[in-house]
Amino acid sequence: MDDDASAARAREIARAILRYLETYPEAKDTLEGIAQWWLWMEMTEPLLGEAKQAVSLLVSTGFILETRRGGIPPYYCLNPRQREAIARILHG
Repeated sequence: MDDDASAARAREIARAILRYLETYPEAKDTLEGIAQWWLWMEMTEPLLGEAKQAVSLLVSTGFILETRRGGIPPYYCLNPRQREAIARILHG
Protein backbone atom coordinates (compact mmCIF):
# COMPACT_ATOMS: atom_id res chain seq x y z
CA MET A 1 0.00 0.00 0.00
CA ASP A 2 1.47 3.38 -0.96
CA ASP A 3 1.79 6.27 1.50
CA ASP A 4 -1.30 8.12 0.23
CA ALA A 5 -3.46 5.01 0.42
CA SER A 6 -2.08 4.17 3.85
CA ALA A 7 -2.81 7.67 5.15
CA ALA A 8 -6.34 7.55 3.68
CA ARG A 9 -6.96 4.18 5.34
CA ALA A 10 -5.66 5.54 8.67
CA ARG A 11 -8.08 8.48 8.39
CA GLU A 12 -10.95 6.08 7.62
CA ILE A 13 -10.11 3.99 10.69
CA ALA A 14 -9.65 7.12 12.80
CA ARG A 15 -13.19 8.21 11.87
CA ALA A 16 -14.49 4.75 12.83
CA ILE A 17 -12.78 5.08 16.23
CA LEU A 18 -14.30 8.54 16.72
CA ARG A 19 -17.77 7.20 15.80
CA TYR A 20 -17.35 4.46 18.39
CA LEU A 21 -16.28 6.97 21.03
CA GLU A 22 -19.17 9.24 20.17
CA THR A 23 -21.53 6.33 20.90
CA TYR A 24 -19.57 5.05 23.92
CA PRO A 25 -17.83 8.13 25.39
CA GLU A 26 -16.70 6.32 28.54
CA ALA A 27 -14.92 3.54 26.57
CA LYS A 28 -11.26 2.78 27.31
CA ASP A 29 -9.14 0.07 25.74
CA THR A 30 -5.70 -1.01 24.58
CA LEU A 31 -4.65 -0.84 20.94
CA GLU A 32 -5.42 -4.55 20.58
CA GLY A 33 -8.85 -4.04 22.13
CA ILE A 34 -9.58 -1.13 19.83
CA ALA A 35 -8.66 -3.20 16.79
CA GLN A 36 -10.56 -6.26 17.96
CA TRP A 37 -13.70 -4.81 19.58
CA TRP A 38 -14.23 -1.20 18.59
CA LEU A 39 -13.56 -1.64 14.89
CA TRP A 40 -15.19 -4.99 14.21
CA MET A 41 -18.57 -3.24 13.84
CA GLU A 42 -17.11 -0.79 11.32
CA MET A 43 -14.58 -2.82 9.38
CA THR A 44 -14.64 -6.30 7.99
CA GLU A 45 -10.90 -6.82 8.55
CA PRO A 46 -9.34 -4.23 10.83
CA LEU A 47 -5.62 -4.73 10.93
CA LEU A 48 -3.65 -4.01 14.06
CA GLY A 49 -1.03 -2.02 12.16
CA GLU A 50 -3.66 0.19 10.55
CA ALA A 51 -5.42 0.66 13.89
CA LYS A 52 -2.07 1.64 15.42
CA GLN A 53 -1.54 4.30 12.76
CA ALA A 54 -5.09 5.64 13.26
CA VAL A 55 -4.73 5.70 17.06
CA SER A 56 -1.41 7.55 16.73
CA LEU A 57 -3.12 10.10 14.51
CA LEU A 58 -5.94 10.59 17.02
CA VAL A 59 -3.52 10.91 19.95
CA SER A 60 -1.40 13.44 18.05
CA THR A 61 -4.46 15.58 17.31
CA GLY A 62 -5.67 15.36 20.91
CA PHE A 63 -8.96 13.62 20.13
CA ILE A 64 -8.07 10.63 22.28
CA LEU A 65 -5.83 10.29 25.31
CA GLU A 66 -3.19 7.64 25.97
CA THR A 67 -2.69 6.35 29.51
CA ARG A 68 0.39 4.35 30.40
CA ARG A 69 0.89 2.29 33.53
CA GLY A 70 3.81 0.08 34.39
CA GLY A 71 3.54 -3.53 33.32
CA ILE A 72 0.44 -3.22 31.12
CA PRO A 73 -0.10 -1.95 27.58
CA PRO A 74 -1.26 1.65 27.21
CA TYR A 75 -4.97 2.24 26.86
CA TYR A 76 -6.87 4.92 25.02
CA CYS A 77 -10.02 6.89 25.66
CA LEU A 78 -11.96 9.89 24.42
CA ASN A 79 -10.60 13.31 25.31
CA PRO A 80 -13.78 14.80 26.81
CA ARG A 81 -12.64 18.30 25.88
CA GLN A 82 -12.82 17.32 22.20
CA ARG A 83 -16.40 15.97 22.09
CA GLU A 84 -17.81 18.98 20.23
CA ALA A 85 -14.94 19.02 17.73
CA ILE A 86 -15.41 15.29 17.10
CA ALA A 87 -19.15 15.76 16.54
CA ARG A 88 -18.41 18.50 14.00
CA ILE A 89 -15.96 16.22 12.15
CA LEU A 90 -18.35 13.28 12.09
CA HIS A 91 -21.51 15.21 11.26
CA GLY A 92 -20.19 18.02 9.13
